[in-house]
Amino acid sequence: MAKQRNVLFLQSSSELYGSGRIILQVLRLYKREGFNPIVVLTGEGSLEPMLKEEGFPVYIQNLGILRRKYVNPTGLLNRLSKNLKAYRFLNELHEKYRFELVYSNTLAVIVGAYWAKRNEIPHQWHIHEILPGPAPLVKVLCGLLDQSTPKPIAVSQAVADHWQPLLKKSTIEVIHNGIPYDEFLEDSPLAKTELGIPEDHVCIGMIGRINPGKGQLFFLEMAERIARNNPKTHFVLIGDPFPGYEPILEEIRTKIRSKKLSPRISYLGFRADIPAVMKSLDIFVLPSILPDSFPTVILEAMASAKPVVATYSGGAAEMVIDGKTGFLIPVGNIELGVEAIEKLILNPELRMEFGNAGRARVLTEYSLKAFEDKIKSIYGTS
Repeated sequence: MAKQRNVLFLQSSSELYGSGRIILQVLRLYKREGFNPIVVLTGEGSLEPMLKEEGFPVYIQNLGILRRKYVNPTGLLNRLSKNLKAYRFLNELHEKYRFELVYSNTLAVIVGAYWAKRNEIPHQWHIHEILPGPAPLVKVLCGLLDQSTPKPIAVSQAVADHWQPLLKKSTIEVIHNGIPYDEFLEDSPLAKTELGIPEDHVCIGMIGRINPGKGQLFFLEMAERIARNNPKTHFVLIGDPFPGYEPILEEIRTKIRSKKLSPRISYLGFRADIPAVMKSLDIFVLPSILPDSFPTVILEAMASAKPVVATYSGGAAEMVIDGKTGFLIPVGNIELGVEAIEKLILNPELRMEFGNAGRARVLTEYSLKAFEDKIKSIYGTS
């Protein structure tokens, strides 16, 4: 009987947002290629039942995920304690499975790199972040990358350009994300009335996990100005907050109430029916105010044939062709953001032209097959 090839996957989020969507495709690929993926999630979430349904062994263990909110003395002590416990947990898991590779998804998971190095096991890091600081944390991560991972994967050229100059040994490989697009290609939108929007209104939507970098408050600033001059428009915000960022959600709700925008702006929270919601939008906006590595939601919008307005922030500038598939705007520039969105509101033909061009681009440049072929080349699965 052939030896079972067990691979340990460490996932930083248990939800089906960007990194969760991507690790799901990687897991399916490894399984098809004859490996036995063992998944450790840092907590419960919508990714867990999906993985179990597909037959993946799944364990829940707090992995001491790094977030900006922990970059303080108390937070770092907390993360050290969680990482020590996670390290001991991986030792126990290794006794059962004897892993031949450790795959850490996002730089927020650091225990896998250290554990793999100490156990002399190959380690693969999949980098989804652009992290300007703090400098000591960046230095630690670069040291771990150099020591543990000869060929880290970066999800965009922007991510590679940020990290590569800081590394002494590792050589980064850029692999743009790719996902299954079938659900986004189908013509099955929700009726706008199901979202509380009149059918004759232009619907402008933003979908993204609420955190300091996604730009929900920037979106509201633009929405407030556009709503004044364009009565037949409605704005929707979709996505729940990362744990610890609930105050941003409260700020969003307070702003909508205080500005009396409730009739024109809807906060819909987490939605499991993103393909149907996306197809109900007329314009998709992702106004990230911090570098956004390679937002999967833009792929979904393009596959749904929606024009995209995004900021020059990280990978979005690689995905959206300005003036062809949408518009790129400077971070935080409300005037240019409003101007770009209003051009699309007033020109249905331009919306269709950009949407169709975006769909053609995503199916050609960011296909799931291209993604899988490049992933296979990294660890000899081809």
